[in-house]
Amino acid sequence: MDPFMERISAGETLISDGALGTMLQRMGSYTTCPEEVNLSHPEILEEVARLYVEAGSDIVHTNTFGASPLKLATADMLEYIVEINQAAVGAVRRAAGPDTLVSGSIGPTGKLMLMNETTPQEIEIGYVHQVGILVEAGVDLICIETMTDLIEALLAVRAVREVTTDIPLMAQMTFDPVPQGFRTIMGVSIEDAVPRMLDEGVDVVGSNCGHGLDTMIEVARAFRELSDAPLIIQSNAGLPELIDGDVVYSESPEMFASRVPDLIDVGVSVIGGCCGTTPDHIRAMREAVDSRG
Repeated sequence: MDPFMERISAGETLISDGALGTMLQRMGSYTTCPEEVNLSHPEILEEVARLYVEAGSDIVHTNTFGASPLKLATADMLEYIVEINQAAVGAVRRAAGPDTLVSGSIGPTGKLMLMNETTPQEIEIGYVHQVGILVEAGVDLICIETMTDLIEALLAVRAVREVTTDIPLMAQMTFDPVPQGFRTIMGVSIEDAVPRMLDEGVDVVGSNCGHGLDTMIEVARAFRELSDAPLIIQSNAGLPELIDGDVVYSESPEMFASRVPDLIDVGVSVIGGCCGTTPDHIRAMREAVDSRG
C-alpha cells in the first residue's frame, strides 16, 4: 500500500497546508496568473512551502492549480507549461522534509462546456498533459480542487487514472448550503458527486473553499452519511470581507483549532486550509490534532 494511504488506513489524521494565494499576496507576488511566479520567483514558492512544513503540514500542494493547458492558454503562457509545472514541484520538494508529501494541485480549466467554450475531449487531453508532467516531476499524490462541474471533475479524475493508477488521488468540490442540502454553483449535489468520483478511482473525497469552517464541518457530515471513504476538508478562513480596501478573513487560527475535534469526530482524514488561511492556522490545527493523541 502507498505510504499516504497506509497512514490514512491506520487512522492517522494528516494536516495539509493552507492558502497559497493568500501568502503570495502577503509577499507581493500575486499576479493575474499566479503560476507565473513559478518561473520568475521560485524561491518565494519554496519559502511558502517551508513555512507550511515548519507549521506542521504533512502535505504541501504545488502552485499548479491553474497550470493546465486551457488555463495557461488564457494567460498566454501555454508555451511554458512544462517549465511551470516542473518548477512548482521542484520548489515544494526542496522545502519538504523527508515525511512531507508533495501534492500536485489541479484546478478547473475556467472554460464552460455548456457554453461551447471547450469540449470534454479537449479538457481531458489537457489534464492528461498536465498530470503527465506532474508525475514525471515526482509528485507523491494528486489533488483535484475547487471543482463545481461534476463532468469536468470526472474528466480530471479519468485523466489522472489514464496517466497513473499508482499515485493516490484526492478530489474536492466546492459546495454552498441550499434548502435541499448542499450544491455547487453548477447544481451538483454531494449525493451525485461522491459515488461517481469513487467509482472513477478517487481515493480521498471531500471539499475545499467556499465557506468557513462551521459550514465545512456540516459538508463533511453530509459526505460521511454517504460513504466511509477517506475525507479531506480544506476550509476558507470564513467569507472574505473588504475592509479599508483590504480583503480580510475573520476566522482565526484559534477558531480553526477549536473545531479540529469536530472534524476528527466526523472522521476527516486530511485537514487543511483554503483562502485566507496561513501557516498560523496550520500550526494551530497541527497542535490540536497532536493534542488528541
